[in-house]
Amino acid sequence: MTLRFALFSSLLVGCQSTPPAREIDGQAALRYARTQVEFGPRIPGTDGHRRMAAWLDSLLRARADSVVVQAWTHVAKSGDSLPLRNFVARFNPAATRRLLFLAHWDTRPMADADTGANAKLPVPGANDGASGVAVLLAMADALAAKPPAIGVDLLFVDGEDYGIFSEEVDVLLGSRHFAANPIGPKPDFAVLLDMVGAANSVFRKEGFSITAAPGVVDLVWETAGRLGHGNLFRAETGISVTDDHIPLQKAGIRAINVIAEFGQGYSFPYWHTVGDTIDKLSAETMAAVGDVMMAVIREGRRVR
Repeated sequence: MTLRFALFSSLLVGCQSTPPAREIDGQAALRYARTQVEFGPRIPGTDGHRRMAAWLDSLLRARADSVVVQAWTHVAKSGDSLPLRNFVARFNPAATRRLLFLAHWDTRPMADADTGANAKLPVPGANDGASGVAVLLAMADALAAKPPAIGVDLLFVDGEDYGIFSEEVDVLLGSRHFAANPIGPKPDFAVLLDMVGAANSVFRKEGFSITAAPGVVDLVWETAGRLGHGNLFRAETGISVTDDHIPLQKAGIRAINVIAEFGQGYSFPYWHTVGDTIDKLSAETMAAVGDVMMAVIREGRRVR
């Protein structure tokens, strides 16, 4: 036994040698993503945002044991008042031991990584927004069909992508609100799913996740490897990304980020552009990501 393996083994308790059966319907996830994109841009205060909120609320109430809606108004730097909503779908709500999975459901007002006139257009948000939500909804289907032995919360956060990331102004609004107003017991850990639906995606170990929750990172990536998804979940260190896991980390939650690296030369080059459209998504990728998360839930391994 190598030192590396011995250390990893000490972090994980109650491992199973045989992973659970695959549970996620990738085609259903793709349909969930398509419906979101068909609402149009899901920018806070727009009709698409309102329609998306009503649809999401309806779907979750038909699947979860309970749904908590966090509604508030955020005054942006511009002076605009943004009506925001987080949705928390709870499964086995009486359980004190819980896992949290989250994604953002809003989309970016401007394609600031694009060029020319496109840079002022809204981002369609197929991968950056719809894919994470779609995987969570497919997980909700699986959890409704077979209730979990431990508590599971699916958190859909609003207002992640509205403002300026370089200045941290008007961004990560939903995760900041949840961190300040948590629902239920503190989870063992949290996993953020962001841009998890594109074909040929690569998920490397995000830098802030490694720093804050290395055991959780190892658990997720090891589970992916056992399920045969090592081509997606690469055992390599990636970039550090300011994202919705950061407010949770600051609130004392061991939170990690599963995210396709973005920009020119990375696995998702359409980040913050008008090219982030439904044709970029893959049912196989979303099924793989969802199956890894469901295996983490079903196996229920603890991370010290």
